[in-house]
Amino acid sequence: MLIYAIVFINLAAFLYTVGVWAEKVQGNLKWWHAAIFWSGLVCDTIGTTAMSELVGTLFQFTFHGITGLSAILLMFFHALWATSVLIKNNENMKVKFHKFSVIVWIIWLIPMVTGAIWGATR
Repeated sequence: MLIYAIVFINLAAFLYTVGVWAEKVQGNLKWWHAAIFWSGLVCDTIGTTAMSELVGTLFQFTFHGITGLSAILLMFFHALWATSVLIKNNENMKVKFHKFSVIVWIIWLIPMVTGAIWGATR
């Protein structure tokens, strides 16, 4: 179970990082970015669920637990908003979307890094 958790969490990190920074560099939200955001969310959810199985609880009221839950909720909102912007096809919103993406990515890094540190010190 640990190997699945590690693989999926790292896959989520890779996908989410590629999606966010590709969107920022390209300067315009595209459908493939939204697909990457959704894929990163799915991988993060699978990895987090696998980690939860190992710990024996889905949520712990700790710094890592709170930031992790917040990050997954933000990732969901981010992917949903990206999809909505693309459906509405509003060019102004597409161009400005990357500002929110980078903030969500930075917040997502907090539980990623603290989880890696916490796991390495156990």
